[in-house]
Amino acid sequence: MSYTSDMFDLSQITAVITGGGGVIAGAMAETLLKAGARVALWEYQQDALDVQIEKLCTKGDGFRGNVVGVRVDTGNEQGVREAIGSTERVFGPPKILINGVGGNRGTSPVVDTDMETFEFVLKLNLVAGLMVPTKVMAGYWIDRKIKGSIINMASMASYLPLSGVWAYDAAKAGVLNLTQAFAKELAPYAIRVNAIAPGFFIGKQNKALLIDEASGELTDRGRAIIERTPAGRFGKVSELAGAVLFLASEKASGFVTGISIPVDGGYLVNNI
Repeated sequence: MSYTSDMFDLSQITAVITGGGGVIAGAMAETLLKAGARVALWEYQQDALDVQIEKLCTKGDGFRGNVVGVRVDTGNEQGVREAIGSTERVFGPPKILINGVGGNRGTSPVVDTDMETFEFVLKLNLVAGLMVPTKVMAGYWIDRKIKGSIINMASMASYLPLSGVWAYDAAKAGVLNLTQAFAKELAPYAIRVNAIAPGFFIGKQNKALLIDEASGELTDRGRAIIERTPAGRFGKVSELAGAVLFLASEKASGFVTGISIPVDGGYLVNNI
């Protein structure tokens, strides 16, 4: 095995990815599978889970035996405990948790904010998307003295608010804050907590905001993002692979905790 292969080898490592039916989750799963990991996709919607697993199994020899789907509501503590048990029975104890649950519901001026929707988005991103899975998995690891790695999904909104998405802004700022807080508290247990902050990638939830369905052209918001991104384009989900692999690998990032890696085409460093 070459030096680089050994550095990023995840053979016999079990990883959990929540929100497993999403586009970014699929790209991360493919990355980990290629590195030799066994991947459990956790997802609330069974149809999305089935489609994702079938898609992954067409991409690599041997993937079919190394990826499994677990239907779970990650906002429910008992459900998460049961999902850990289901994962462990198939692949052994998980050692990597990628908190991929999240998303947004529309945009609005602050004075027109629907508070029910606001609370839903907060809970989706901060409770189901972060707090509950982290709490339960960290407890599981501490009890068993397992070294673990948690990778959270931050956002450009973790650093700079995006217009009209008030709950999403608040939640993603919270993800960055809690990533640092978790990292400090869990470090004595050899549990690392980091985040990846994707820039703008086309996914299921944001496609209609960025690309006009009828014409296929960029929307006003899509054009504004491209103009604000020095790279001059949206990201490709495959471009998240390096950051995921780095943070997942104990050999590559064993002394790295509490950081967030922007993968954003320069969005955060744009200036005038």
